[in-house]
Amino acid sequence: MTTGAIIMMLFGLGITWGGAAYCISVAMNKQSK
Repeated sequence: MTTGAIIMMLFGLGITWGGAAYCISVAMNKQSK
């Protein structure tokens, strides 16, 4: 694997986990109100 491929993979994982965490936090906020 090249360094670029590894960086792109980590970047993609970051977006995926970031989006999931964002959705969960939004759901929590809606639930608490």
